[in-house]
Amino acid sequence: MEKQTDDQIAVSMIAEAKKRFPKLNACSFDKGFHSPANQAELIQHLDQVTLPRKGKLSKERQAVERTEEFVKARHAHSAVESAINALEIHGLDKCPDHGIDGFKRYVALAIVTRNIRRMGDILWQQDVERARKAKEKSLRYQRTA
Repeated sequence: MEKQTDDQIAVSMIAEAKKRFPKLNACSFDKGFHSPANQAELIQHLDQVTLPRKGKLSKERQAVERTEEFVKARHAHSAVESAINALEIHGLDKCPDHGIDGFKRYVALAIVTRNIRRMGDILWQQDVERARKAKEKSLRYQRTA
């Protein structure tokens, strides 16, 4: 996205995603991705386009953005925002490096850090589950003995 704004990459981003994930049929965006051209083009690629408009909405657009499908997609979008927040917590809130190469390196390290943390959480949950099952098994054995 170097030297591009969100609204300039929305369609190409979805086209790339559809190549990698052909069953992709819905996507949710932030307001910054909206443009009339994007709205029209994305409808050609996806069954459900959740692309909120900026500024004051017309009554027609308010009706669209209040539909159950649209509201559900906006609520699901909060999971994306949560992932972004997790990256910020793991070091991506301020980049001390200079230049685009430093920024790219910093983003990559933040993503690796987040993934390592996530894998650690999964392994910890597996250990907790194993310990719980071992305790249950031990209690059953004590009752039958």
